[in-house]
Amino acid sequence: MMLIGANLTRTYTTAQLAGEGPAKLGALHFSYDGKVYKFVLFNNGVGNVAAVDGNMAYIYAVSGASAGQTTTVTMDLTDTQEIGAGKFMSVPADGEYCWIQVKGIATLTTALTAGADGDPLTPTGASDGTLDVTADVTSPNCGYAIDASAKIVFLDCPL
Repeated sequence: MMLIGANLTRTYTTAQLAGEGPAKLGALHFSYDGKVYKFVLFNNGVGNVAAVDGNMAYIYAVSGASAGQTTTVTMDLTDTQEIGAGKFMSVPADGEYCWIQVKGIATLTTALTAGADGDPLTPTGASDGTLDVTADVTSPNCGYAIDASAKIVFLDCPL
């Protein structure tokens, strides 16, 4: 489902976007500048890691139990299979719904764990809310560093 006119910086207590049109988990919003956003459910995870606006979200998958779904996200890297979901556009509380940026150029709040311009990025080896570089073909790639020192990346996360 594609949604037009979404309030990308708002959080929601239900999956229904009142006044913004019908939406459901996984709804996509395509921006005029080539960025893509996705409507997701936030889970603090076992470590109770709160969301941070501008940090990375990961697909929630405790012991692979959520494998195959990409609509529940967390910032608790230990509750994932180390697959990047996108960049938080707001600060949802545990159990709230929000938008994350999944495609396009983005500036992250927290610096990359390591890396240089042009490097592929992965959650593997990173800390909560960040990305690290990868040269390993088995690490899930979710973007590329454009200007690593300025925290500017190109996101390419799963839809």
